Amino acid sequence: MEQIPDGARIVHTDYDTVYLRDHEPEAPDMRRLYENAKRDQWNVSVDIDWKQPVDMEEGFVADGLIDIHGTKFWDKMNKKEKGEMNRLFSAWRLSQLFHGEHGAVLVCGQLANVLPTADAKYFMATQVMDEARHTEFFQRYLGERVGKVYEQASAGKELFDYILSDPRWYIKTIGLQLVGETFAVALFKMLSETAKDELLRYGCKMILRDEARHMGFGMLSLPEQVKEMDAQERQEMEEFTIYFLRNTLTGGFPKEAYLDMGFNKAEIKEIRELRKEKAQSADFAMFRSLFKKEMHTTLVNNLHKCGVLSETMKASLEQDLRVNVSEVLAAD
Repeated sequence: MEQIPDGARIVHTDYDTVYLRDHEPEAPDMRRLYENAKRDQWNVSVDIDWKQPVDMEEGFVADGLIDIHGTKFWDKMNKKEKGEMNRLFSAWRLSQLFHGEHGAVLVCGQLANVLPTADAKYFMATQVMDEARHTEFFQRYLGERVGKVYEQASAGKELFDYILSDPRWYIKTIGLQLVGETFAVALFKMLSETAKDELLRYGCKMILRDEARHMGFGMLSLPEQVKEMDAQERQEMEEFTIYFLRNTLTGGFPKEAYLDMGFNKAEIKEIRELRKEKAQSADFAMFRSLFKKEMHTTLVNNLHKCGVLSETMKASLEQDLRVNVSEVLAAD
């Protein structure tokens, strides 16, 4: 076998490629999404001003997003140490987006093969380009501004390994568009409004333009497929969705960033506990108002529009993930 680059991994796949004969438009809404994608392409090298200065002592993301902000661990740091903690935390959080965007390139490349219609294939080809552009943005941002890249967290690895190896297009689409990108879009929106670095705010705004189309693909492609599922397929889909939603929402903790900052194992364990308490309290105002609300609202509405939000799914979201489904649906 040909040698792969250091740090890369092989994900074994098995899927059938649908090679079409006819390419006439059949779904006007999907074709319109494709036309919009062609119109709205942008260039990371040209449309981002990489010469903008950045204050390394101030950091990149808002300090309020850091788990230890407002705790004794934060209060005893001097200004330089707080700036370095911000840099390391930013590197870890943005690295997860970077790896996720690369995973999306791979999944979308597969979808262009397995999707059964020309309209869907055409659009998915544009999403491959979008995701490559997003990967490029974070690769340059982490390399040229933050100066550090962390490994992908285990929750992200498990999600992408699963959907890359599963042959069914709807599982790939649910995993990417309803699970992975719902989380990412809420984070992009928060960063676009709160990041200290103007370049990061602007880059996330540009990425959000693309993500709106990606969400649209799921809304157009999934409802009919979900309606046609038998009971066993439906149960499997719901179990898959809840499992990876739980992993995505609870599986990310920047342990490596805290280790690099010099915290010991006992301190990191205490920080984990503080993080859990903070996430459930009103003290974490920024997280609750900007991310949690956006994430829950988008998640519930998208699941509902795609026909995935069964009574079983509602109960799991409310009991396991503390999502107020009824409140979101009533407000929509």
